[in-house]
Amino acid sequence: MGAASHFGCEVSDPIKEQSINLTANDFEIFQLPQRFGIDLMVLEQSWKALQRQAHPDMHAQSHQAAQRLAMQWSVRVNEAYQRLKSPLKRAAYLCQLNGESIDAETNTSMPSEFLFQQIEWREALDASQTPMDAENLLKEVKSSRNLLLAECEQILDVACDFHAAAAKVRALMFVERFIQAVMQRMDHLERA
Repeated sequence: MGAASHFGCEVSDPIKEQSINLTANDFEIFQLPQRFGIDLMVLEQSWKALQRQAHPDMHAQSHQAAQRLAMQWSVRVNEAYQRLKSPLKRAAYLCQLNGESIDAETNTSMPSEFLFQQIEWREALDASQTPMDAENLLKEVKSSRNLLLAECEQILDVACDFHAAAAKVRALMFVERFIQAVMQRMDHLERA
């Protein structure tokens, strides 16, 4: 494909010409399949190409309506990119697109096995005395996160069970917050 005109500028990009649709879902914006397992390199290349086309500086000489539209499109593209590049946000978004709300604030039910794991982790964090203690815990928790992400991909892309996926997303949200707590503890122990 040759040069494509977008917002009145010539751009030579491998992605297909796309009309501006601020209401398109994030996957549609980047012309990606609506699934958890996406190619992050393709996402990044598409994001860069769209940003080159939509960047407000490219439209500084355009009339105000075109400048506003370029700004809105640039913001929308950035929001979509941030959501899709994060596995947790992407999983939550897929659930929402398929009518399954995460309800993390009100739905805190978790399997008892996961609750016991949380208690063990919290106790291990409280007992950590050295940066190495915290680092070992961090490795364990990140390993658990990776397993949850693999389960999420299976549930979302193969089973298409968005209700079950929402429960995994809630568990992942806890794990992500706990990873931050472990990293803060490690930082505190390193400075002590």
